[in-house]
Amino acid sequence: MNVYTAIVGSAAEPRISDLVHNLEHHGRVDYLTLNADDIQRHRLRATTDGGDECGVALDRDAQLFDGAVLRLSSDYALIVRTKNTAWLSLVPRDISAALELGYFSGNMHWKVQFDGEVLKIALKGAVDDYLARLHPFIESGRVVLADPAHA
Repeated sequence: MNVYTAIVGSAAEPRISDLVHNLEHHGRVDYLTLNADDIQRHRLRATTDGGDECGVALDRDAQLFDGAVLRLSSDYALIVRTKNTAWLSLVPRDISAALELGYFSGNMHWKVQFDGEVLKIALKGAVDDYLARLHPFIESGRVVLADPAHA
């Protein structure tokens, strides 16, 4: 198992991008696809998309990101990719509902984003689990799903 202790650079950098492009043509690029929680970690074990087990052990001042290059040589590149985060979008009926929903989401330690009047909750599990917790808000009409597909 290879352990990577540093980030070589970004796949978006011109000098690295050209090398990666050439390696891709020869099937010599592998990806380490991580979720939003794992991208924040400094130490982890994972399996690349190509099936190789690897470890990451970065210093505290280094941070993984989408496009981080962990290995780059003339015959191989390993690049970090992030999974797209799914979001549950909710619209509170009024200010009171918005404050209560925000307070509740904070107590649940859910990662949220704000988009105007919409509160978005990052889904780290089954949407039904989130909807079950939010049932009192939704059933009372204090909160409406902005994306009815999640109903």
